[in-house]
This record gives sequence, C-alpha cells and structure tokens, in this order.
Amino acid sequence: MQVLQVQLEVGADPAEVGRARRWARSRLAGCGIGVDEPLAETLILLISELVTNAVVHTGCPAVLRMLFGEPGVRVEVADVSAHPPARRHADGESTNGRGLELVDGLADRWGWQPEGAGKRIWCEVDRDAKADDPADVPLTRC
Repeated sequence: MQVLQVQLEVGADPAEVGRARRWARSRLAGCGIGVDEPLAETLILLISELVTNAVVHTGCPAVLRMLFGEPGVRVEVADVSAHPPARRHADGESTNGRGLELVDGLADRWGWQPEGAGKRIWCEVDRDAKADDPADVPLTRC
C-alpha cells in the first residue's frame, strides 16, 4: 500500500489560509484532480475551514497534510492546542460558527485525535462515492 503525502507548515497569521488554499490547489492538480472539479472545490473548502479553525482558535502555527490514495483524499490539520474541537450552532445572523457543521456535511468521514501536546483534525472525501466499504479499501498513490 502506497500513499502520497504532502504537507505545508501554516503560520499563525489568518492570511496563511489563502496561501494554504493556493498550495492545496496546486497539489490537487498534480494528482490529476482538476481545480474546477467538484472534488477539488469540496477539498479546498474543507481545507479552508480546518486551517482557519486552527489559526483562529489557537493563534499558533499549524501543519496541513494531504494524503492521496484510494478511496480518496484525506486532509489533516495538526495544531498545538489540546482542546478538542467544539461544534457550535450559529444562528442565522452569525458570520462564524459553522465550520465543523460544514465539515460534517461535506466530508465522507471526519474526526480528531490527540497528537503530541496538541491535536490533529482530519476529514476524508472519497473520489468514488460508490465504494463498497471505504474502510476496507487501501490507500494507494494518486
């Protein structure tokens, strides 16, 4: 089983979110996922949400990882905060607080786990939503 993994260190500045999106688009294109494909658009939105959450809620640098294989693409964001992610329920007028709800709605799977002194939040999007059991399909190089 082979997995292609790429990673980017993201600074604590919110402007880094845009840099993370540009970097991710170039990596997706390098794996044959066109930037205008629905899969790419979904992944970029998920990356934007996870990186934004890490930068805004910790005020510290983070690491963005993308793992390409089968059944799809896994995105991970590691930060130094040990606080678990908290789902918030934004009201209709709020301009924030919808990030994890969005991740839950767009990703095929997502979760988090402790990593060192901090945590890693991850999500996965399948390339083929018709996979029999994604947990049984090994990741391979894109």
